[in-house]
Amino acid sequence: MITTLPKALPLGTAAAVTRAAYGLLRRRAPGGRGRWERTNYAGRTVDLYSGPAVVLGTAAAAVTAPGLPARTRGAAALAVLAAGGCGLYDDLAGAGDPRRGFRAHLSALRDGELTSGAVKLFGIGAAGLAAGALVKDRPLDKALAGVVIAGAAHFVNLVDVRPGRAPAATLAAAAPGLLRSGPAGALSAAPAGAAAAVLADDLGERSMIGDAGAHALGAGLGLAIATGYGRTGLAAHAAALVVAAAAGDRISRAAGAAGA
Repeated sequence: MITTLPKALPLGTAAAVTRAAYGLLRRRAPGGRGRWERTNYAGRTVDLYSGPAVVLGTAAAAVTAPGLPARTRGAAALAVLAAGGCGLYDDLAGAGDPRRGFRAHLSALRDGELTSGAVKLFGIGAAGLAAGALVKDRPLDKALAGVVIAGAAHFVNLVDVRPGRAPAATLAAAAPGLLRSGPAGALSAAPAGAAAAVLADDLGERSMIGDAGAHALGAGLGLAIATGYGRTGLAAHAAALVVAAAAGDRISRAAGAAGA
């Protein structure tokens, strides 16, 4: 059950650290408030403080969850912090860049320009593969786990197009994992707790988790999946996430073309 200590502790830790970090960032506003403010789809000004707060909450909860092997803790820190860090870089450095989709950023790279989107693409991919290698033993399983971790990070970011969708999708995706025992259950609780902590602010259009928060939540979910499934389950999840990424890339390019 969700109320057992291995799940309740990371759930509570994630929520508490996320809220504490969010409050601190709102008070301090590193670099000035203008750096952290954006205009959302409805023309309202929202802040990005909840993004790095979610990164810290998810990572802290996953790393300190009881009963995890040392390699799994290392994988959690690597996957969540790298995904969140790359996402935060894109949030801050890529603001105003109209290019959308993998193809646009890869085309820019061929022309000699390293975009923030390309940094995010390669950084999260590499971190996912490294984290997958820590939690699985056989080469194919390592690769599949890496695809799942990176793919889940990208998927949660794909659904983050309206207020509350990414945290709500995280809670829905984490629910089956919370019913499981062992590392998968404990790891599912980390992104769930962080998502729950910012859901009201996201829905209320006071803050948005941005790429930082969405990618961190997704990486946390992906790691939970990677630890909870064998090769067949990993292959099924990896295939579904690759299809979702390809579809999302087409939609992003179409939206960019329509707005050009």
